[in-house]
Amino acid sequence: MIGIVSLFADITYEGSRSIVGPYLAQLGANGAEVGIIAGLGELLGYGLRYFSGRLAEKTGQFWPITIFGYVIQMLSVPLLALAGSWQVAALLIVVERIGKATRNPPRNAMLSHAGNLIGHGWVFGLHEALDKLGAFSGPLIVAVVLARQGDYKTAFAMLLIPALLTVALVITARLLYPKPEDLAPPSSPPLSAERLSRAFWLYMIAAALVAAAVPDFSLISYHFGKTSTVPVSWIPVFYSLALGISGLSSLLLGKLFDKNGIIILIPLTLVTTLFAPLVFLGGFAAAMAGTILWGIGMGVHESMIPAAVATMVPKERRASAYGIFTAGYGVAWFIGSAIIGMLYDVSIPAVIAFCVIAQIAAIPFLYAVRKKPVTSAAGS
Repeated sequence: MIGIVSLFADITYEGSRSIVGPYLAQLGANGAEVGIIAGLGELLGYGLRYFSGRLAEKTGQFWPITIFGYVIQMLSVPLLALAGSWQVAALLIVVERIGKATRNPPRNAMLSHAGNLIGHGWVFGLHEALDKLGAFSGPLIVAVVLARQGDYKTAFAMLLIPALLTVALVITARLLYPKPEDLAPPSSPPLSAERLSRAFWLYMIAAALVAAAVPDFSLISYHFGKTSTVPVSWIPVFYSLALGISGLSSLLLGKLFDKNGIIILIPLTLVTTLFAPLVFLGGFAAAMAGTILWGIGMGVHESMIPAAVATMVPKERRASAYGIFTAGYGVAWFIGSAIIGMLYDVSIPAVIAFCVIAQIAAIPFLYAVRKKPVTSAAGS
C-alpha cells in the first residue's frame, strides 16, 4: 500500500523535477543558482528528517506526521504553474523537499516493520520498484504535455491529478493499517542515539560521500538544455528512463542485499562513477548512458540506505536513526550540489573530477562495514 502511495507521489514530484532545471533557466536562474537551489532543497529535504524522525519517535504519531508531509509536498508541485519568477519557483521547490523530509522517517519506520516478515532488502527494494514506476511515468507524462503544448506551466498544472490521488491513498493506507508496528516484535534492549553502532556511522560517511558526488538531475537537465546535447522534449524522457531502470534494478538488488549485505555496493559504486564524464562530455548517446548510470547509482543508495539502517538499529529507534542518517546525507548533498554548481560555471572537467573522486572515496568506508551481518527476516 505504501508502495502504491509512493507510485503516485513520484508521478507528481519526479515529473516536476524532470523539468525544474530548464524551467528555472527560463525564469532567469544561472547554473550556480540552480545548483544551490537544488542543494538547499536536498539539505532541508534530508536535514529536517532528523527532527521529524525524533518527533515521530517521541510522540508516536507516525501516521499524522506522514500524512501532513505528503499534503505539503503534493500541494507545492502544481503551484509551480503559478510561479512568476525563479525566486518563487525556488521557494516552492524547497517546500516540496520539506514535505518529503517531514513524511519520510515515520513512513520508513512503519515500512521497515514488514521487513521482519519478508526481509528488509526485499521490502525496500519492492517499495523502490513501485516508487520508481511512478518516477518513470511522471516525466513521460510531462514529456507528452511538452510535446503537445510546449509549456512548462501546463505540465506543472497537470500534476495536480496524481497529487490529489496521493493524498487520498495515504489516508486510505492509514485506515487500512493503523498500527504497522504490530508486524514486528519488540527489540530488547532499545538503543539510544549515542549507542548507534560503529558500522552505522561508517556507512553514513560512505553514503554522504556518494551524496556529495551525485548532482541533482536539475543541474544535469540544465546542462542538457544549455548545451543542446539533448532536445528539450527528450530531457524528461531521459529522466524517466533512468528512474525506470533504477526501479527494476532495485528488485534484484534488494534480494542481493538480504543475501550478501552492503558488500554489493562496492562494485556498484565503482561502475556508477562513469556517469559524470558521460553526462557532461558526451553527445546524445553518451548522455543517455550517463543518465542511466546516474539513475542506477541514485536508486541503489535510496533503496539500500533504509534497508541497511533497519538491520543496524532496533525498531524502537528506527525513526530517529533514519532522521540522523539522512540529515548527514542531506548536508553532504547540499555541499556537493553547491560545489558542483559553482564548478560548472567555471570548468566542466573540474565537475567530473569532483564527482569521480568523491565516489571513489566512499569505497574504503563501504569496505570497512562489509562484514556487518544482515538481520534476517525471521530474526529481526
